[in-house]
Amino acid sequence: MSLKSFASDNTSGVHPRILAAMERANAGHARPYGQDPYTEQAKEVFARHFGPDIDMYFVFLGTAANVLGLRAVTRPWHSVVCADVAHINVDECGAPESVTGSKLQVIPSHDGRIRVMDVVPLLHMIGNFHHSQPRVISITQSTELGTVYSPAQIRALADFAHANGMLLHMDGARLANAAAALDVSLAALTRDAGVDVLSFGGTKNGMMFGEAVIFFNPELSREFNFIRKQGMQLISKMRFIAAQFMEMLHDGLWLENARNANAMARLMADSLRGLPHVTITRPVEANAVFARLSPEHIARLQQDFYFYEWDPVLHEVRWMTSFDTTEEDVREFTDAVKALG
Repeated sequence: MSLKSFASDNTSGVHPRILAAMERANAGHARPYGQDPYTEQAKEVFARHFGPDIDMYFVFLGTAANVLGLRAVTRPWHSVVCADVAHINVDECGAPESVTGSKLQVIPSHDGRIRVMDVVPLLHMIGNFHHSQPRVISITQSTELGTVYSPAQIRALADFAHANGMLLHMDGARLANAAAALDVSLAALTRDAGVDVLSFGGTKNGMMFGEAVIFFNPELSREFNFIRKQGMQLISKMRFIAAQFMEMLHDGLWLENARNANAMARLMADSLRGLPHVTITRPVEANAVFARLSPEHIARLQQDFYFYEWDPVLHEVRWMTSFDTTEEDVREFTDAVKALG
C-alpha cells in the first residue's frame, strides 16, 4: 500500500473525465504534429479563455514550457529576473541558463513574490555592455511558497517591465489555483494584467501530462515552431494533450479541480492552527501549507504520509493538496499530526 501523498499536486492521479477524453481521442487515426482536429479545436477553447489573438503551443513538461518560452524572447546576452525561490532557479537543473544562454538574475522574494522596487536596482545595467541585459521579469503564479499575485501586482510588474524595454513571463504551473483563490478569470491574471509569455500548467490540475506555452503578442513567437522542435517538445500524437486541455477548459473542470485543492489546503491549515507543536509559517492562499515541526515529529509523520521537508535547517515542511484530495484524507492526516502532541 502506497503512502498517502501530500508532497505535490503532481503525485495525484488523472481526473476520470480527462482519461475519458483521451480514450475518445484514441479512436482512429489523426494527422501528427498538431495538424489534427483536436488541436485545432483546442486552440479555439484557449482563445475563449485567454483572448482571440494569442499564439499557443503544446509541450510535454512544465520545465520545457518555461525554458522554451524564455528562449523565444531572449538572447545569450540577456538576463531573466526572477525570485530566489522560483522554479526556474531552484528546480530546473540549470536548464533555463543552459538552453537560453541567458543569465538568471535572482532577487530575494517576499513570501514567494517579487515587487517592482526589487527590480529597480537592476536598471543601471541596461545599456552597459559589461552586464547581462535585463530582458524578462519572470514570476510564478501561484508562487512556490503558496501565495498568489493579485491582478494589480502583476499589472505593476508588467507596466514597469514594458516601460523599461523588458517583458513579463509567468510560470503558470498552478495558475488555475491562483485564479480559483482570487475568484477571477484566467485572462484577468494574464492577458488583462500585461503578461507577455505564459506557461500554463495542466499536469498539476488533473491532467496526465501536458502544458501550454502562450504568447499574447504573436510577434514574440515567430520562431517558436523551430524552437519547440529543436527543444525536443514537438509531440507527434499531439491530439492526446489537446483532448485533455479541451476537457479541462470547456466547462469549468479546471476551476472545480483547483477550488477543491485550495479548499483542502485551507481545511488542513485551519485544523492545525493553534497546536503547540505545529507552526504554520506561510500564508495559505492556494493549495500549499507550510509548517514547522520538530525533526522527530516530521520523521514520525513520514512513516505514514509522503511529503517534503522544504527547509531542513528550519525544519519547515510543505504539504500540498490536489484536485482529488478529500476531507477524509485531510482529517486522517491532521488527526495524525494532532496525535504527535
